[in-house]
Formats: sequence, C-alpha cells, structure tokens
Amino acid sequence: MKPSAIFRPDLLQGQVIIVTGGGSGIGRAIAAECGALGATIAIGARGQERLDEAAEALRAGGAEVHAAPLDIRDEAACAAFVDDVVARYGRVDVLVNNAGGQFPSPAIQIRPKGWRAVVDTNLNGTWWMSQAAGQHMLKAKRGRIINIVANMWRGFPGMAHTGAARAAVVNLTRTLALEWARSGVLVNAVAPGVIRSSGLETYPEAIRSQIETEVPKHIPLRRLGDVDDVAWAVAYLASPAGDYITGETLCVDGGQAHWGVVFPI
Repeated sequence: MKPSAIFRPDLLQGQVIIVTGGGSGIGRAIAAECGALGATIAIGARGQERLDEAAEALRAGGAEVHAAPLDIRDEAACAAFVDDVVARYGRVDVLVNNAGGQFPSPAIQIRPKGWRAVVDTNLNGTWWMSQAAGQHMLKAKRGRIINIVANMWRGFPGMAHTGAARAAVVNLTRTLALEWARSGVLVNAVAPGVIRSSGLETYPEAIRSQIETEVPKHIPLRRLGDVDDVAWAVAYLASPAGDYITGETLCVDGGQAHWGVVFPI
C-alpha cells in the first residue's frame, strides 16, 4: 500500500470506513487511500479471491482491515455485515457505496433478468447498505455516506439500466442528506467518468479498444480517469474538509458531463 500522494498520513486516523466492492478496481483504490490515511477499513465483495488479495495488500501497508464476503443485493447480508463491523470496532464513521455492476447493451435488447440484476445491485444494494449503516450513524449522531454513481446527466446510451439506477441513487443521496442532516449524518455522491480500472476488463475487447482510443477525444481533459482520481475525491469528502458538504454529487470526469459522449451506441 503506497502512501497518499496528496493528503497527510493521519487525515482519517481513528475512522472506521466501510467500502463495498473493495476487492478490486475503484473500490480497492478507495480502501487503499483511506487506509494510507490512518482509517480502519472494512471491505466486502462477492469475489473471495480478490477480497483476500486486497485485504492482504492493505495489511501489508499497515492498515487494520476487516474483509468478509458481501452480496449487497441481500438485505439481511448488508445488515449483518455492518453489525459485524460495529461489533468489532465499536462504530462506523463512513460508508462508501462503491459496489455495482452493469453491462453495455442497446436499451431494446436488455432482458428483464439483466434489468433487474443491474437495478438490484446499483440501486437496491446502495439502499440496503445505507439503511444498515444509517441505523448506527443516526444513533451516534454522526457519520458519512458516499455513493459512487456514474456520468449519466445527459442520458446514458448503451447503459439505460445503470443510468436509471444511478440517477435514482443521486436523488436518494439528496433525500437522505436532508432527512439525516439534523442527526449529523452527511450524504454525498461521487460520479466518476470513464476510469481506467479493472472494471473495463469486463467489457468485450472491441468496446474496450474503442473506450481507450475514442472516448478520450470526447473528454475536455483528453484522457481517461485513474482510480486515484476517484479515491482522492472520496477521501476529501470523508475528511474534515467535507464537514459542511451534504446532498452534493462531485463529478470526477474530466469535464465530460458538460460535453462529449459516454459510450458509443
């Protein structure tokens, strides 16, 4: 685990941070950054092998880590995971709802099973985890929830299922921020653009190649994002710098939300 490139090492000292989908990609980078800043990290994911590998890397870097299998589509599993973290460490300070998944497809070709799977993961999973963590945060009168969403502000051709789910999470973010503000719980979102991560490996080779070569032409900063770009945004919102921010969505997309395409149709 490398030291943070921009934040002081003790920025998140003493905090207990849950990162769903923390075994790979953006989630693993978020867990590594928060661990490097002194936080105790709890990661959950469905893939046991990746989860074990990520936990080992975090511990090698000096972080205190709890890693356990987690299917965020299962309401009871979400509650049990959060309760276990609180039983171990006495608190949960930050929940990063990063776990999610989707597949590229024209809208007309998305079958009911595929639609339900994406919405169940990206929307319902975020809801179950937020409710489970929220129970503890509201009692403690403090806490932060950071939802990882997507760049879907002008529509999301080729990704109708995840675009709909992520848009719902943005509204959920604002709603929970308003309902829970008086209890000291801050709720925000981070919307990555096209990020070079292990998630790209799940797409067919032809689409991957197009993303690497063509998509940067439609991003004002002319490059894909890196996982650290997202991790730094999350660390900012989890830190004292985010003490007066709630209900907001921070776009980490090189300006793509304002101009250019997301994916070829």
